[in-house]
Amino acid sequence: MKKRIPECEILGVRIAAVNMETVLSFIKKNLRELRGQYICVSNVHTTVMSYENKKYQRIQNRAVLALPDGKPLSVICRKRGFTEADRVTGPDLMKEIFMCSQKYGYTHYFYGSTPETLELLRKKLSGEFRLSIAGMYAPPFRELTEQEDAGILDKINKAEADFIWVGLGAPKQEKWMYEHRNKVNGLMIGVGAGFDYFAGNIKRAPVWMQKCSLEWLYRLCQEPRRLFKRYLYTNLKFLWLIMTGR
Repeated sequence: MKKRIPECEILGVRIAAVNMETVLSFIKKNLRELRGQYICVSNVHTTVMSYENKKYQRIQNRAVLALPDGKPLSVICRKRGFTEADRVTGPDLMKEIFMCSQKYGYTHYFYGSTPETLELLRKKLSGEFRLSIAGMYAPPFRELTEQEDAGILDKINKAEADFIWVGLGAPKQEKWMYEHRNKVNGLMIGVGAGFDYFAGNIKRAPVWMQKCSLEWLYRLCQEPRRLFKRYLYTNLKFLWLIMTGR
């Protein structure tokens, strides 16, 4: 498989200068060859983390795609000449793939979150999308032993899912996918809070806020204690770095 996706380097991260239609077409055409690979859903936070941590930057750049989940990333892509670039969010990508899964016979595995959230997810996805769920696993909130990791890897591979959705949050999910590249029999996609959106634990921002690059503000209002420091620091640093031509 040859990678024919245009890329725009932003603070050292090779962001895929794509739109949803391009991404879906790429995945559908190359799904068999993509097994064992991973896709990152990148935003301002992960891009700044990558700028500050070269190891994490290599993980982002090792992905078959680093999608512009954050609106500022797609805007920068367009300003730099990638006129077809548009925002591709984790939840939107999940929904698009869920909607065509029956048609193409796709199966899915969900790795991350909590048992309670996964159960909500199973009920909603099985009902709304009639999704074929090959398996689910909520890992403990600690580092797995080698034996535990080998065991869950065996379960994932025996499930033979086409898509392995990883919801551990950044940067943990990207590190997990990188460490398990070429070891899993499926395409891994790190989707952060995507599990919570579809389970109904949190709500997405209204469309007008998404279009105005304000989805981060909507999430901040829902989880101020957890997200305030992150957004204050990373958003301001991102703006500074871009304005100073980094």
